[in-house]
Amino acid sequence: MRYVFLGPPGAGKGTQAEMISRKYDIPHISSGEMLRENVTAETKLGKKAMSYMDRGELVPDQILIRLIKDKLSSPDCSKGFILDGFPRTVVQAEALVSILHQLELKLDAVIYFDVPFEELITRLSGRRTCRACGINYHIKFKPPKDKRVCDKCEGTLYQRDDDKEGAIQNRLNEYQRRTKPLIAYYRKEGLLITVEGGKEISKIFEELCRIFGVARYE
Repeated sequence: MRYVFLGPPGAGKGTQAEMISRKYDIPHISSGEMLRENVTAETKLGKKAMSYMDRGELVPDQILIRLIKDKLSSPDCSKGFILDGFPRTVVQAEALVSILHQLELKLDAVIYFDVPFEELITRLSGRRTCRACGINYHIKFKPPKDKRVCDKCEGTLYQRDDDKEGAIQNRLNEYQRRTKPLIAYYRKEGLLITVEGGKEISKIFEELCRIFGVARYE
């Protein structure tokens, strides 16, 4: 079971990836989380990535691709995986094909979470993050007991700058610009399956379970 979850910020792909990961006992590989873990652990690649992040620059493809290759080569991915946040461009998608070819593997499908921009803005602008432990809440969908305080550690909750409406619009516009060719790429490859990401979490999960049960396994 080898899948890519593709969708804009706020589409819910991370939430669904975690649920699917638990159900099918396959790793959820979040490129952002993996990058943060390597930076925190001060691995060789993590240090290289940090040198770009400190300057406010994007981490180069070659570093991300190496991190992904190392992860997909690990024993815990032997039964499958869900990639979340990678690839984001056609160049990265082609690099993933090369990695999987070296490992004698192929993707089963790419799940695209299609959500209207208006819904994405509502989801992202309502997010609040704990300054102490990093847990995310949502003022509408996952509210804390006290709107100013984290339920877990009582840290202060705040709204990240990139979760403010103007920044969200820019993020979504940039995502659409960079990722539209990627959607076309996977559609041409016959791998793209579109899921309506604006539905209830449980309904999307049920649909994904049906897809995982039949896609590429008939």
